[in-house]
Amino acid sequence: MSQVHNMVDYDKTYAEFKLEVPEYFNFARDVLDKWAENPDKLAMWWVDDEGNEVKKTFAQLCQDSRKVCNMLAAQGVKKGDVVIVILPRYIEWWVINIACLRMGAVISPGTTQLTAKDIKYRFEASEAVCIITDNSIAPRVDEVVNECPTVKSKILVKGSREGWLSYDELFAAASDQFETVNTRSDDNAILYFTSGTTGYPKMTVHTHASYPIGHKITGTFWLDLREDDLHWNLSDTGWAKAAWSSFFGPWNMGAAIFVHHTARFDAKKTLELLSKYPITTMCGAPTNYRMLVLEDLKAYKYPTLRHCVAAGEPLNPEVIEVWKEATGIIIRDGYGQTETVLLAGSYPCIEPRFGSMGKPAPGFEIHVIDDEGNILPPNQEGDIAIRVKPNRPVGLFKEYWKNPEKTASAYRGDWYITGDRAYRDEDGYLWFVGRADDVILAAGYRIGPFEVESALLEHPAVAESAVVSSPDELRGEVVKAFVVLAPGYQPSDELVKELQEHVKKVTAPYKYPRKVEFVDSLPKTVSGKIRRVELREREWGKKK
Repeated sequence: MSQVHNMVDYDKTYAEFKLEVPEYFNFARDVLDKWAENPDKLAMWWVDDEGNEVKKTFAQLCQDSRKVCNMLAAQGVKKGDVVIVILPRYIEWWVINIACLRMGAVISPGTTQLTAKDIKYRFEASEAVCIITDNSIAPRVDEVVNECPTVKSKILVKGSREGWLSYDELFAAASDQFETVNTRSDDNAILYFTSGTTGYPKMTVHTHASYPIGHKITGTFWLDLREDDLHWNLSDTGWAKAAWSSFFGPWNMGAAIFVHHTARFDAKKTLELLSKYPITTMCGAPTNYRMLVLEDLKAYKYPTLRHCVAAGEPLNPEVIEVWKEATGIIIRDGYGQTETVLLAGSYPCIEPRFGSMGKPAPGFEIHVIDDEGNILPPNQEGDIAIRVKPNRPVGLFKEYWKNPEKTASAYRGDWYITGDRAYRDEDGYLWFVGRADDVILAAGYRIGPFEVESALLEHPAVAESAVVSSPDELRGEVVKAFVVLAPGYQPSDELVKELQEHVKKVTAPYKYPRKVEFVDSLPKTVSGKIRRVELREREWGKKK
C-alpha cells in the first residue's frame, strides 16, 4: 500500500495543531450521521469463531441506534441518566454506545469479568438506571439488583430470562425516527471505572468533547487512519481502549473497524485473520504481541497490513524486532490513560526509539516534573505531567465523579499528574520508568520493572515476566521476577542462575532479579496489563 501519512513534519504539526470545540456537539449527529450520508460506507466488519460474518454501514448503525434511543426512552432513560453496558464484542455494544451518545444518556461500559460485588458497587456509585447485558452476566446482576433501587430496567441481549426485557423484542417494535439531543460539549457522556492501586475503582467522567473530539488526536496521529482503512483493535469492550481504538479514534477518521468476537485471545487465530481479511492497521496490548511473536510468524502472510500500534504498557524492544523482521512493520508505542486520549506516541513520521513511548501528542504540553512542579532537565526521572493552565487540553477527563478529593489530588499547580514516572531524553522522546508505585528501591538504586522484564524476555526460555519489589533484610527490597516459561522449558535452579546472569549482561548488573519464581500465568487486568500490585502485595504479605 502507498504510505501517505497524516503527519509528515512532527515539529510543525505539534506547534500549529489545535482542536476546535463548539458549544454544542454530539458525536452521533455531527460525525456518524455525516459518514452515513454515503449509504454504502462501511463502518464495521464483524466475524466470530464459527465463521459468521456481518458487515454494517454507518447508515445501518445510525438507523439501529435511533431504534435503541426509542427503546431506552420508553424505559424512562433520560438525558444525563447512567446506562451500564456489559457485553462481549456483539454488534449491539456499538449500537448501544451510539444510542446513548445520541440521546444524551451517560454510557458506562464494563467488562464481562465483573463479579456480582463489582456490579453492585457500580450500580450504587453511578446511580445507574438501566443495565444491558447478556445471559452470562444476568445471574450476577440478579444477585444484587434488589439492593440497588436506582436500576429501573434490565435488558437482555440474545436469549431470554425471567424478569428481563428482551433487547431483540424491544428493538423490533421500536421506531427508527429519533431526533438527536442537542448536547452541550461539556455535558457528561461517558463514565469509566478505573482501578487505582488502592480502594475501589474511581469513576472517570468524559464529556461530549473530551473523548469524542479529543480522540481525533488518537485517530489522526497515532492510529494514522484514513477513510479507506480497516482497523482492528484487539481490546475487550470493557476497557477504555475500546473507546480509543474501536470507536472514537477510527470513526472520527471514517475508517471501518474489524471486530473478532471471541471468548479469549488466540495468537494463531489472530494471525490467520490477518492473512485472510483486508486489515490495514492493528492495535493491541503488549501482551498480545508477546504471544504473537511466540508463533511462527513467517508461516503467515500480511498482504494489506501497513501500520501496527501497541498501548497499555511499554512494548519490549525485542518483540518489536521480531515482529518487524517477519512483517516489515514497526509496532509503534502509544501512551495515555482512561482519563485521557493519546498523550504521547511513536508516530510514523518520527524515527522510532524502541522502548520509548515517543513524543508528546499534538494538543498536549507534556513534561517530566519534580515534586514542586518544576520541569526537569533531560534524563532526570520525574512525574509525567500535562499542563492544564492557562489552557486545559480538550482530551482530558472532566473529573472523578462524586470524588472532589481524588480529583484535586491529581493536580499539582498548573499540572495534571498522570501517576506515571518517566524521563525525557535530549531529543524530546519520553521513556517510561514505571507507575509511581511500581518503582523498586533496592540498596539506594531506583529500578523500573520494565527494563528488567525486557531483559528477561530476550532469553529464549521466557514467554512473559513481571518484576516487583520483594522484602530483603539487607537491602530493604530487592528485585523479584515472576517468569512464565516458553514451551519446552522446565523450571530448575540452573535456569534461575542462567536468567540472572543473562539480565546482568543485558542491563545494569544491579538490576538483576535476586529472586526468581516460575509461574504458569501472571495476574492481569481486563485490558491485559500485568497486575504487578497483586504480585507485590503477595510478596509483602498483605494478602495471604
